[in-house]
Amino acid sequence: MSWRILVWSGLGCLALFATIGGTWLFMLPDQPSRGTAPAISREESAAMLAALKPPKRKRPLIAIIGINDMSETTDYLMPYGILARADVADVLTLVTQPGPVTLYPALKVQPHATIAEFDATHPDGADYVIVPAMSRDDDAVALQWIRSQAGKGAIVIGVCVGATVVANTGLLDGKRATTHWYSVRDLQKHAAIRYAADRRLVVDQGVATTTGITASMPMALTLIETIAGRAKAEAVARDIGLVEWDARHRSDAFQFTRPFALTAIANTLAFWNREQLGIALTPGIDEVSLALIADAWARTYRARPLTFAATAEAQPSRGGLRILPDRIAADWPAKQTLPAAVALPPAQALDQTLRAIDSRYGPRTADFVAMQLEYPR
Repeated sequence: MSWRILVWSGLGCLALFATIGGTWLFMLPDQPSRGTAPAISREESAAMLAALKPPKRKRPLIAIIGINDMSETTDYLMPYGILARADVADVLTLVTQPGPVTLYPALKVQPHATIAEFDATHPDGADYVIVPAMSRDDDAVALQWIRSQAGKGAIVIGVCVGATVVANTGLLDGKRATTHWYSVRDLQKHAAIRYAADRRLVVDQGVATTTGITASMPMALTLIETIAGRAKAEAVARDIGLVEWDARHRSDAFQFTRPFALTAIANTLAFWNREQLGIALTPGIDEVSLALIADAWARTYRARPLTFAATAEAQPSRGGLRILPDRIAADWPAKQTLPAAVALPPAQALDQTLRAIDSRYGPRTADFVAMQLEYPR
């Protein structure tokens, strides 16, 4: 008799779970809101540029801080790669402890220095500190260092969910801010922070924040414009394949929808249908395109992108960053080798990658990835 009770109890729990899950899915919107992003006035744009002016040096020093175990791939690499192209500032990638940075959801790099080494070389601090999303937004060492840099006059920029890291330093208290659409509620848990909707980049009293992952592109271009002028920013924008980069954004266009949830569930549960996709790691590879491609494929929940090279030696990227191969191999099976989109301008590389994901896994997965990256299709 007892086993029958257990069986019926288990079936009842499953039925209850299915009912709750089905109700939750039914209540989700079928598609995100449609519409045009509100315009940004010239006065607002000018005020943003003025607020981001280099606080110390004519040629600014920019530090990108990460923790060793899983800092977000594109948040960490894209600002570096775009700013390095412009050559209007000295840009350094930093890490809290000695050793490489394992990025999430893909890639591994050897940063320029630890924060201790940076402090010893630059006791007066950076002009800008860029904070990516991290696997732990409460890392005590990272938080203290960010606070110390702000105390030395640095402008702190939280990219994507890096905004929650900055929020945990207390530097956003009493200020306006934004973040990735999925983490807005986490940001709003800080009662002293005022969430600013419909802005891709928000600057308030020495602290800036951005929306989702691809917002690193307009953020970096805005920094270039405020440091070196509009013409220089336009030249870099053409080089990376971006037409516009102002703060326009429609927040309602990115949200948790029924197709998004169903795709996440289906792709996660299909554990038997995973594949490892190879990306050839060669000297001079464009770190921005590489980051976008690897990030996008990893976010399908169907593929694990891996870099490979003939030796274990770190390969220098276009901007001089050392990227470590995931696998030592002379080649990769043709059907599992990703197209050489890394040779394209970053925006075009991402567009081509989303088309390839659409072809390989279907349009819902491509839309699922674009929504995570906050990239309009």
